Amino acid sequence: MRFGLVHRIMTNALAALGVLAVVNSASMSPWVNVITLGGLALAIAVPEGWQQKAWLRHVATAGPLVLFFVEGGRLLSGQSALDVAVEFAALLQVVRLATRRGAAHDQQIILLALLHFVVGTVLGGGLAFGLCFLGFLVVAPGALVLSHLRREVEGNYRQGARDRTGLPVDVPRILRSRRVVGRGFLFATGLLSIPIFIFTAALFLLFPRVGLSLLLINHARPGRMVGFSDRVDLGDVGVLRNDPAIALRFEVPNLPDPPPARITLRLRGTGFDAYDGRAWARTVVERRPESRFGDTYSIARMPKPNDRIVSFDLEPIDPPVLFFPQQTAAFRVRQQGDAMLSEPTLISRGPEGEYRYGGADTRGLRYDVYVAPDDEILTSPPLQEIDRRRYLALPATFPKRIAELAEEWTKNEPTPRAKAKAIEEHLKKDFVYDTNSPSGGTASPVDHFLFESKKGHCEFFSTSMALMLRAVHIPSRNVTGFVGGTYNRFGKYYAVREGDAHSWIEAYIDDGPRSGWQTFDPTPSAGAQPLQSTTGTWVYLRDLVEAMSQRWTQHVVGYDLRQQLHIVDSLTSRYERARGRAGLTRGLGERLTRPPVVGGVLCLLGVGAYVLWRRRQRGNPKDLPPKPLPESREIQNAAAMYRALEQALLVHGLMRPAEQPPLRYAESLEKRGHPLADEVFELTQIYLGVRFGGETLAPAARKDFDARVRDLRAQKLADAPHSAA
Repeated sequence: MRFGLVHRIMTNALAALGVLAVVNSASMSPWVNVITLGGLALAIAVPEGWQQKAWLRHVATAGPLVLFFVEGGRLLSGQSALDVAVEFAALLQVVRLATRRGAAHDQQIILLALLHFVVGTVLGGGLAFGLCFLGFLVVAPGALVLSHLRREVEGNYRQGARDRTGLPVDVPRILRSRRVVGRGFLFATGLLSIPIFIFTAALFLLFPRVGLSLLLINHARPGRMVGFSDRVDLGDVGVLRNDPAIALRFEVPNLPDPPPARITLRLRGTGFDAYDGRAWARTVVERRPESRFGDTYSIARMPKPNDRIVSFDLEPIDPPVLFFPQQTAAFRVRQQGDAMLSEPTLISRGPEGEYRYGGADTRGLRYDVYVAPDDEILTSPPLQEIDRRRYLALPATFPKRIAELAEEWTKNEPTPRAKAKAIEEHLKKDFVYDTNSPSGGTASPVDHFLFESKKGHCEFFSTSMALMLRAVHIPSRNVTGFVGGTYNRFGKYYAVREGDAHSWIEAYIDDGPRSGWQTFDPTPSAGAQPLQSTTGTWVYLRDLVEAMSQRWTQHVVGYDLRQQLHIVDSLTSRYERARGRAGLTRGLGERLTRPPVVGGVLCLLGVGAYVLWRRRQRGNPKDLPPKPLPESREIQNAAAMYRALEQALLVHGLMRPAEQPPLRYAESLEKRGHPLADEVFELTQIYLGVRFGGETLAPAARKDFDARVRDLRAQKLADAPHSAA
């Protein structure tokens, strides 16, 4: 393959990998991503022949300045400094790639690509960043070597270096050459990625880890998940039903073999007590820090040995709400990073039984939930009269016929629990689940749903039941969360997606042993089931990629001091077990095989081997670089002959440019019609024959050459203008 083509391909690949790493790691806006990726494609497609065009040089000068002022304006308008800097670095690569000229610009492209990967590392890139980084390790050695070679070639050309024929270095010819880069070169540079990868992995494992809070850089999720903020419009949760993005993962102990492909686990997030006819909100919005015992927080009581433990891996969402299954007694936060170096995770309790997390770490949260047995009754505090009034409040425009319908459905039921079950059953059986309900656009959505369309999604069902319960004097509140869980065969966990978002109600029932807030879900069962398929090739590939992404996030992006110490403890315990099996646990053998002793011996052996190798290198003449061969007497004589000719030409004001070889200079004198051109051309031919043609100049011929040079020096020129250099 041609040297120049291979170099261009590798440089393009390196630049593209760097830009993709930034796009996948940074939270740039969609339009910036489109501009960056589109510009990258156009920059790669720019023909090499355009590099010398004047307008492209103007772009190379003006482009960075325009970018600087545009991004500076965005910074002054309130944009994040980190986002602006990342966008500037990505777009600067596009400009440099489109306007490059020569090896110096190619090295700038490589440097920018390296900067992009540093940015992606700081931002905690996901699996896509990891794949880009592996590609970078493979391509970078070859791109660096070829860039260095091209820079040397261009440097020799600028310094007037000549090849063996006396002609200047022909850069285009070298770039077209197929002898510089072959399969062996590509294979060798590809193999270089192996030791680089090993060295990088060793640094990653051994270098002390600190939290990202020390860098004051937080990479938060850009979008908000509807349904969990302080106000939720009727219809918000329903739009999520087709969203496949993972919201959280959980692991359930003691599953059967094989595990069920899908389970319906109800995960409570937050609740709302005030409805104004169109949206749910909270009367109380105050949140307070929750007390803890170590890393454990009590919801109903402290953990017991017979509690089931369900482990949750929550993706970073906004707002940062925690989700709990029914019968949750307590939960324990698994701290990430070093608590001494990074800001600890803060848990706060809000209204309506909501829990949120906060802190500098925006990678989500991992926590264990202690679930009480189903037959255990978890008591809740009695409802105060002031709170009861909140949970019985109806909107000012509440239609009378909704209250009449609630009375009709519950008139034969003697207890609050029976009334709630009656309303729940009527809604489940007499109404249809539909995510495209026309009721959302009406002035009174619930009234239209109950009496006109009779179809809607979960929020219409839950809101209708909550209002009807209040109409029959049963306190109620609307609750949002998730219902679902699809098993991932590769990650051994259940995935809950944003499309599994759901809404139901809680009613305060005080007529039985389970007095307190009770859960009711009036949505037909089809509407509460996860929509994601569990079979097929696409599902298989999706599970594989999602499991790899989770492992990357946990063990690479989330690699912290705790995991580092765990690796050290694991290696230490394995070494101790090996010593025990070898019988080296007492006496001299125990003392000689202690880790510090073994480490010291290995270091001494390494230093000794290096010293021995260096001494052998200095003492072995075969390994020394060969001494340059002395020039022959003929070559020395030829060089002296041409120096005499150049000195004679200087008398007439003629000086050969350093980058022009002797023969080309003589030909240029002929083209200009200089009176000395013929004589200079003949003397130059004699010099070239001796210097490069291997001819031997007889003593008489040498005397004749010297005499002709003296005559040329003494010659008087009548045409003065020809003497200009």
